[in-house]
Amino acid sequence: MTIAQPQRQPGMPRFPRGVLFDLDGTLLDSAPDMLATANAMRAERGEAAMTLAQLRPHVSRGSRAMVGAAFPALQAQARDALVPAFLAIYERELGRHGTPFADIEAMLARIEADGGRWGIVTNKPEYLARQLLPLLGWEQRCGVLIGGDTLPERKPHPMPLLHAADALGLAPEACVYVGDDRSDIEAARAAGMPSVVALWGYRLPEDSPREWGGDVMVETPGELLDPARWPALAG
Repeated sequence: MTIAQPQRQPGMPRFPRGVLFDLDGTLLDSAPDMLATANAMRAERGEAAMTLAQLRPHVSRGSRAMVGAAFPALQAQARDALVPAFLAIYERELGRHGTPFADIEAMLARIEADGGRWGIVTNKPEYLARQLLPLLGWEQRCGVLIGGDTLPERKPHPMPLLHAADALGLAPEACVYVGDDRSDIEAARAAGMPSVVALWGYRLPEDSPREWGGDVMVETPGELLDPARWPALAG
């Protein structure tokens, strides 16, 4: 289905030339895939299924955090030993239950129609993130994909964002990073890149997004259909 694009009049705000996104909790509501994974592991160990509400806040913190939420009684070393099994089962469940958040597809289409480019910088292992792209129809549209193991450093280090901006042929300050976790915003700030806090994503109750120092806070992806809601860029 082709998404109709509004005509841009002279003087109207434009979307950033480059937009980099976190994946889980920002572009993709992947918590249902993660829940299927956690519950498969719990069933193997005779544990009752956990709920989406129990797991969802931990998704942006990665596989170790989700294993910890699924098996809170285990010591750290025992939980860490379960991470490879979690990733193996998740690969099987990949893309089977989760979907892009509402209005994400329309937002990406607006960015593209305005001449912008976009990419993904995630702490998910690259091999898993890359498998998702064709399932979402994004493999030809995503300008760059950086996973948590692509480079020697991962978020909140700025290296992945700087590398991704360079791959798009843009200076960091000409891009915007959109993410739902403190590490996303810290990475953007360290890279000199304006940021958007995605409040629709995954957060623990004690998280305080207003303290993260993002340039813009947005409640829903639909707000980003308006280029005026994005951070102002120099030049």
